[in-house]
Order: sequence, then C-alpha cells, then structure tokens
Amino acid sequence: MNDTVFQPVAEPAPIPLRELLPWAVFGGLMLLLAIYFVGAEQGATSIFPGMYVHEFVHDGRHLLGFPCH
Repeated sequence: MNDTVFQPVAEPAPIPLRELLPWAVFGGLMLLLAIYFVGAEQGATSIFPGMYVHEFVHDGRHLLGFPCH
C-alpha cells in the first residue's frame, strides 16, 4: 500500500497595480500606433513617402472597416 502525502500548493500572489500600469500604458501606446498605421497612414497624414505602409496594411484596413479606395 502506498502512502501519499499531499504537499500544500502555493497560491500565486496578485500583481501590484504599480508594476502592471507601465505595461498597460506601453501596450496602449502600441495599439494607438498600430491603429494610426492601419487607419490613417495615407495621403496628407502620411509620415512615410509613397504607398508602402498603405499596401502593407491594406487587408487590415478592410478587416477593421477603414475605407481606403
């Protein structure tokens, strides 16, 4: 007969807000940058010359409902 001894399982500690907040701000800024490139990088608001960025994100524009042509 086997005697099984169960060890107590350690519970994970919650992440403090002050450690989570910088990552949330960074993620939000990256999302805003992505929305800019998908939604507005074309025409008068273009940062990069030419249509390279527009063509790279063209299908994403249609998927998110941004008109482009």
